[in-house]
Amino acid sequence: MNSLIQPPRSCQGFLIAVVVGLTLSGVAQASSESIELGATLPPLLELLERQSPELQAVGHERRAAWERPDVAGALPDPMFTFEEMGISRDDPSLSPSGVGSTRYAFRQTFPIGGKRRLAREVAEAGAAQAEAREHLSRVELRRLVKLAFNEYQYVHAAIQISEELQALVDELERIAQTRYRVGLAPQQDVIKAQTEYISLQSELLSLERDRRGIVARLNGILARPANSMLAAPAGWPELPSPVPTLAELQMRIGSNPQLAELNARIQEAQRAETLARRNWIPDITVGTAVVQMGNRAEEFELMLEMNIPLWGGRRSAEQREAASLRNAAEARREAINSRLAGSIGEAWSTLETATRQHELTERTLLPQAELTYQSALASYQTGSVDFATLLDAQRQIRQLRLSLLSLALEQRVQVVELERLVGAEL
Repeated sequence: MNSLIQPPRSCQGFLIAVVVGLTLSGVAQASSESIELGATLPPLLELLERQSPELQAVGHERRAAWERPDVAGALPDPMFTFEEMGISRDDPSLSPSGVGSTRYAFRQTFPIGGKRRLAREVAEAGAAQAEAREHLSRVELRRLVKLAFNEYQYVHAAIQISEELQALVDELERIAQTRYRVGLAPQQDVIKAQTEYISLQSELLSLERDRRGIVARLNGILARPANSMLAAPAGWPELPSPVPTLAELQMRIGSNPQLAELNARIQEAQRAETLARRNWIPDITVGTAVVQMGNRAEEFELMLEMNIPLWGGRRSAEQREAASLRNAAEARREAINSRLAGSIGEAWSTLETATRQHELTERTLLPQAELTYQSALASYQTGSVDFATLLDAQRQIRQLRLSLLSLALEQRVQVVELERLVGAEL
């Protein structure tokens, strides 16, 4: 007889239904989250922060670097000495009571002249460099995600434009066929429309290839399987409003992580140079000892020792090395600062030009091209212009719409570049 109480069959069915429902709900929620990933930029950046192996690696390196100041500023380990004297040849023994005397000594070295503090500051400057490298890795990875997402949006929008134009060309082909059947247009008009349609189909295949490549690249940056699905992008990321002026951007160069690392390296070299000079000061060692004879402590000793900085060549070389490293870091900082200023000026100028071209195309050129197309379409239906003129008007619209996309992409690429150069979001 089974001692367990079994629930009624109806209850079992209800429990199973609840469990299955909860499981399917969880799967649906996870699937929904997976489908939504890729629609906008912020979730991609959040995922990067959560699971990027490179960010995890530099984070561990930064934490390890901040453990070094405690090591560098600590006292040296004390020394304990155990000595036995007067060991008999005939009856050797290592027992303290069986030898002539046993000496127990304890010594501790104390660096003086602020050398421990300087060693700690050298290690802290090294840790600051690790922090700057972590910041640099984060800025670079976020830049790659933003660039890939903007390219993803560009390709998605270009596919939509090509599909819309393909439907437009399909309509033009029907108009040409209608006119051809009644003898108002030559057969070449129909063939030209079909050729244009096939050309757009070929472009769509190329754009789809580019889209798959961008998705694979973006998944790789995010440490996801290359074939993982992404949602269709919902639109372009917003541009900063207003865009900082060139003078404002130049003033923010100091937050660039490369400069921050070099500043920390200069500080490290300065502290190392000071420490090398302080190494001329002797270190003091204090000790005490007890001498045991038989089973009694007979003598007590006190000791004071110091090292003699007799060989100055090593310390002079340490000073010259630290000074050379400081000079190198200062020169490199000046070079990078000049290069960053030039790159910021170039990116800002490109952004400004792209913004003006985008406004001109959107407000003037594209509306004019659309009016030209509508006029050409009406004239073709009345036989006033040939089909080639109509196709040229359609191609002009296509070129301008793609140009708008290219300019929108260029704007965001330059914003991302400016963020990389100043090391912060605009």
